[in-house]
Amino acid sequence: MNFLRIKIHKILHWEYWPMSILYFPVLPVWIYFAIRAKSFFFFNAANPTIKNGGMAMESKKEIYDLIPSEYIPKTIYFNHGTSVTAILSKAKKHEIELPFIIKPDIGMKGLGVQIIKNEIDLTHYLKKSFDNILVQELINYPKEIGVFYCRMPGKNFGEITGIVSKDFLSVKGNGKSSILQLIKYNYRSYIQLSTLKKTYGKALNTILQNGETFVLVPYGSHTRGSKFTDITNLSTPELEHLIDQICQKIDGFYYGRLDIMYSTIEKLSKGLEFTIIELNGAGSEPTHIYDPCHSVLFAWKEIIKHWRLLYSVSSVNFSNGHPYLNFNEGREMLKANSILERKLKSLYL
Repeated sequence: MNFLRIKIHKILHWEYWPMSILYFPVLPVWIYFAIRAKSFFFFNAANPTIKNGGMAMESKKEIYDLIPSEYIPKTIYFNHGTSVTAILSKAKKHEIELPFIIKPDIGMKGLGVQIIKNEIDLTHYLKKSFDNILVQELINYPKEIGVFYCRMPGKNFGEITGIVSKDFLSVKGNGKSSILQLIKYNYRSYIQLSTLKKTYGKALNTILQNGETFVLVPYGSHTRGSKFTDITNLSTPELEHLIDQICQKIDGFYYGRLDIMYSTIEKLSKGLEFTIIELNGAGSEPTHIYDPCHSVLFAWKEIIKHWRLLYSVSSVNFSNGHPYLNFNEGREMLKANSILERKLKSLYL
């Protein structure tokens, strides 16, 4: 497999297209809703308690503070520049043991999310970090899904509009090939090769036993190689009721996606053995569209469907006194988000 073949593969498989290309054909739909709302930044009113409605530049800590503690991992906020010793000491006091998760307080696309196994890992991470961070207990449930939820303000019930299953980027050994060779056998992992080399170094020369699975990226991020599968058809009245109950306990939350670690779908539907690891607001994509089995036409249809819901929720909240961003505020948000994305990609990709 060579560079040209990778390029051709990414062109022929729309799930790898840049967002600017994927979203460009449906941009007139957003403009239509913006004209109706008389604001390009109408999304701000979708989730009134979340900065920018959760479109961009929102604090994860502030979002976690909205969610009942029984549904989320133990999480501690640290200002930029906090020492390794102070972080480990406070984590221990809060019963967060190594290994744990560390992530930027303001982030995107799973960039900067890392498992910290020891003090050396933490030291290296802090050298790269440029902003405030969160330390979070490691959740060991084996599966992750993203559940998209929407509830019209004033309505008694919300609905699930999409569910995506996330298969972490992994390789399976054959007893002969190194991890590096196994990575090169598959387009999905090969695309992540440069980042994986930075992460694992010489460890990629390890030969896995036949049938042994090695998880390369233990995070459900499409940007970082996870395969997304649309399992919306597995939604049940019990699961929808559970998600609706949880979301109605989150003050001011009407539209977005819950990323959930869980053991089995059956237990999750009963409210057992699960944890919400992220809540994303107006900037959430209906990520079930990235199932390789779906066409780009399906993706555009789902994007438009969710934009229509976003507009409807925002307009009702606006009529209830929650303002839209003005043009200057929206422009500054987009500028700050663009700068943040460049920084995160330069450090973590």
